[in-house]
Amino acid sequence: MSQEIFHWIWLVLLIVIIVVRKVHERKAGKSVSLGEIPVVEAMLMVLWGIAAGVLPFFYLFGTWLEFANYPFTMPAGFGFAGTAFFATAIWLLHRSHADLGKLWSPRVEPESGQWLVTHGVYQRIRHPMYAAHVLWGIAQTLLLPNLVAGPLALLLIFAVIALRIPREERAMLKQFGDKYRRYMERTGRILPKL
Repeated sequence: MSQEIFHWIWLVLLIVIIVVRKVHERKAGKSVSLGEIPVVEAMLMVLWGIAAGVLPFFYLFGTWLEFANYPFTMPAGFGFAGTAFFATAIWLLHRSHADLGKLWSPRVEPESGQWLVTHGVYQRIRHPMYAAHVLWGIAQTLLLPNLVAGPLALLLIFAVIALRIPREERAMLKQFGDKYRRYMERTGRILPKL
């Protein structure tokens, strides 16, 4: 099977995940504003956006990134696994937005009148949106056999998560106290707790 089919699968799934996010942003009446985010975190998020959405286009539709192609041919199984990871990422992003509803906010700090969501995907994972982005990064690594267009997005999302999750959890502990501590004990950060 030609690797090119997985390039097109990546492109279609990228469009789907962007549409899912935009639909839920519109439903919540909120959107991401980099002005409200600390500078280093905002820069990492911009770099992640470039790595997740822009650099792959240079790989797919140009020759600029050929120097970084994997030095081996990827078995078709990697492409199928990448497709499954991406589809799961889309589902998880949709579910986490749907479970939050209008409570979703791009800001780290909880808003007044907000309550702790512990149902749906939040019943097992505290940060399912970040989990969806990690799955997206894994999928991209498997679907695009290029060191720049593939795993760079995964590395950058881990950097974003390393900054955001501790800050989010401090804010949630401040807002919800022991209720959030108990929630932390029974859930995993980005993977379900076994």
